[in-house]
Amino acid sequence: MSNTRHSKVLIIGSGPAGYTAAVYSARAMLAPVLVQGLQPGGQLTITTEVENWPGDTQVQGPDLMVRMQDHATAMGAEIISDYITALDLSNRPFVASADSGMTYTADAIILATGAQAKWLGLPSEEKFKGFGVSACATCDGFFYRGKEVVVIGGGNTAVEEALFLTNFASKVTLVHRRDSLRAEKIMQDRLFKNPKVSVLWNHDVVDILGDDNPPGVTAVRVRNVHSGAEQDIPCAGFFVAIGHTPATQLVADQLELHNGGYVKVKAGTTHTSIEGVFAAGDLTDHVYRQAVTSAGMGCMAALDAERFLAEQN
Repeated sequence: MSNTRHSKVLIIGSGPAGYTAAVYSARAMLAPVLVQGLQPGGQLTITTEVENWPGDTQVQGPDLMVRMQDHATAMGAEIISDYITALDLSNRPFVASADSGMTYTADAIILATGAQAKWLGLPSEEKFKGFGVSACATCDGFFYRGKEVVVIGGGNTAVEEALFLTNFASKVTLVHRRDSLRAEKIMQDRLFKNPKVSVLWNHDVVDILGDDNPPGVTAVRVRNVHSGAEQDIPCAGFFVAIGHTPATQLVADQLELHNGGYVKVKAGTTHTSIEGVFAAGDLTDHVYRQAVTSAGMGCMAALDAERFLAEQN
């Protein structure tokens, strides 16, 4: 049996961007192959309730991704459980090597490998993910109406998250390990003027406290970076806002990147710096990072790939 598989379109990644790209490229009769990667379904598989997906008042993140996969399969896309370990974009057809030993070649590639939130690495953080610990205020802020929350970070992301959360929370405590923020000055001014916000300087979060049944956060434990003194801050939600890391390992030395490692695309399109390679979703989006915008970019990538292939023919 051959260990090489060719397709017109190879989609790498299986979040909303990847599955939507698969739906549209399958409908265009391009017979796409989608390789899911290490985390089939992407970041939504570690999210519980999703309340901002159009058409669903509330849906479980993993259930939504199963539906997307089923939709892509029903349209004719081939979904493969594998992991791309190397990608050669120097010549067409492009060549992707997989962990299984299979080699995939393609006339066009859609990259939808996403991004991962940076975490503190605490065991309790992992324990309460989806149960009071979040890395997306836009996704989960609604659940904390009238409650106290804590945000950790000092850059634009942290300040944006804290300000957004003031729309719901009764109090927002921003914890930062230094004595000044890295965020833009205009954003800092908005933060400091907001009566709901309290900033705790020179502190790190060392533990998240909570209940087991039902699971939920009740407080975070912080430590003064100078004195070592610890204290507990009561809260119902803890938001980690120390940045995101786009999953660009496969293309970091091949495609043009910007804004800290995100794949750069031509404005208004999903075209990357290499003809025939397209990027969609959180891999290229350092501004919105929402499931619905990722899905929209997946649609764009499929249409861009379809037009590219038609021009080649």
